[in-house]
Amino acid sequence: MPPVTTALITNDAVVLGLLAITLGAVFWTSSRTTGFWSRFYTYVPSLLMCYLIPALLNTAGIIDGNASALYGVARDYLLPSALVLLCIAIDFGALMRLGPKAIIMFLTGTVGVMLGAVVAFEALRLIHPETVAGETWRGMTTVAGSWIGGGANQAAMKEVFEVDATLFGQFVAVDVLVANVWMAVLLFMASRAKAFDRWTGADVSAINALKDRIETYKAQHARIPGLNDVMMILAIGLGATGLSHFLAAPTVAWIATLPAEWRLQDYSLTSGFFWIVVLATTIGLLLSFTRARSLEGAGASTIGSAMLYILVATIGMHMDLKALFDKPFLFLLGLIWIAVHGGLMLLVAKLIRAPLFFMAVGSQANIGGAASAPVVASAFHPALAPVGVLLAVLGYALGTYGAYITGLLLRSLAT
Repeated sequence: MPPVTTALITNDAVVLGLLAITLGAVFWTSSRTTGFWSRFYTYVPSLLMCYLIPALLNTAGIIDGNASALYGVARDYLLPSALVLLCIAIDFGALMRLGPKAIIMFLTGTVGVMLGAVVAFEALRLIHPETVAGETWRGMTTVAGSWIGGGANQAAMKEVFEVDATLFGQFVAVDVLVANVWMAVLLFMASRAKAFDRWTGADVSAINALKDRIETYKAQHARIPGLNDVMMILAIGLGATGLSHFLAAPTVAWIATLPAEWRLQDYSLTSGFFWIVVLATTIGLLLSFTRARSLEGAGASTIGSAMLYILVATIGMHMDLKALFDKPFLFLLGLIWIAVHGGLMLLVAKLIRAPLFFMAVGSQANIGGAASAPVVASAFHPALAPVGVLLAVLGYALGTYGAYITGLLLRSLAT
């Protein structure tokens, strides 16, 4: 039964049309080279607007993201297709040559989530003790699971630490709002990457080399796409997505039959979405070694990027800015938590001279997972989306363990 909603527009077909018009308007205005819009987009990234306008529509009650099925469709169908099409043109060797700093920043993000939970808990104990009294620590474990791994890890923590439904719902709201605010911050920072990299003294040569190789290949094979090209691009993107869904179900079913000690209680491995993302990315990377790579010249990654922007809009329509005022101190807890995570990321990025790209994608691979890490990565360049996926997959693997340790720490503080 669909959720009850009081939104002005409840028909998903109409909502989809509204989102399409919104994206079209953002792209049209951002393409202006003079006047107000040119000055506006000098300071505000267009990708952020694709995300923020649906959030404002949701907050105003014009649409209701929670009552819409569009995000599920975009996540399950458009995201895997986009990943395949964005991976087709990738130079896998250059991807591997990006070096260890991406992994270091990702692991820093994981530690930042774990440390942030402890700091936020202690801070609220001083600021507003009632907020962290009782069983609040249990709800925090579900956010830790989500922010290190994803939805499957979040659900795992709910079961492991026996979080009741009301408390779980409150922290789902904290998770969604704070994570979305942080993603908006990262998208804004992405437009200031050069200034950040000058501040850290980062060496971005490997990243630029990868982008240049992709652009060079695209330029050498560029052609005006015909209907045959477009149909082949859609056949590969949607076909690989279908294959990923087809293989994910039996894979999950098989893993679920294994003894618990073999699976190490890793809930991520029994998540269908986890395997869909892994399989789609793998298929895309394998296709990059075949003649399918020539479709990049006809705009494979452009179509993939368009699918990704639709996903961005559907993510944005889940953000309700009014929720900030419902339980302000609970959201303050989340904001302190994410601030510790972000502060540690900035510190380590400065110490190891990591580019903003590694910091932003390493952070979002933790906080947002596979559904949004490619979005942040593509804000730097569409060719870099696979880096976000690869790190997010690592987050799935670590999520249950990191969140469980965080839960034990919070329980010791609460007693």
